[in-house]
Amino acid sequence: MNTRKEELLIIFTRNIVLGKCKTRLARTVGPQVALDIYKFLVEHTVKISSGIDVTRWVFYSDKIEENDLFDQRKYSKYVQVGDELGSRMYHAIASGFQAGFSRVIIIGSDIYDLETIDLEEAFNALNEHDYVIGPAQDGGYYLLGMKALVRDIFIDKAWGTDSVLRDTLNDLEGKGVKQLNLRNDVDVYEDIETAAVFQRFLKDFKE
Repeated sequence: MNTRKEELLIIFTRNIVLGKCKTRLARTVGPQVALDIYKFLVEHTVKISSGIDVTRWVFYSDKIEENDLFDQRKYSKYVQVGDELGSRMYHAIASGFQAGFSRVIIIGSDIYDLETIDLEEAFNALNEHDYVIGPAQDGGYYLLGMKALVRDIFIDKAWGTDSVLRDTLNDLEGKGVKQLNLRNDVDVYEDIETAAVFQRFLKDFKE
């Protein structure tokens, strides 16, 4: 029987520091606008993740923030371990399984069109499938969930390129995989240029 105590949501986030958030976006809009947009994205992530009844862990890029948007009464806090994204994700997810969780999902903190219902759908998908993945428009993925850890999906990937989703699905070939709806994560200016929700941040930039 599926119980919420068995389910873990891992959130990867960057410390909200000027010049270290959304650096590819910052090349176009500047570091302050990029920082403001990233803070908005993190706020959205907190909103949607706090609405689902699972255990929540947040992993920071550099250091644990005690008094930030993630309420430490609702989120256990850790620091990412590893030299690159794949090893960092692997370490975090492996820690979840080692702690006794049977279903683990990891997301980033930069998907503005992700909602609580999408997270619910992802966890429910793991009732019938071994893996669940949320494809991103840039060829990567915004969500990855599993009932068993496969190391191959975290190694030999060109992170940040349009081959990540394809290569990951190749690693999972023959396994039960559920793909969610396509979503848009925010990495570069073109990701938000026409999105209404971001126009207030881009107002001064466009003038």
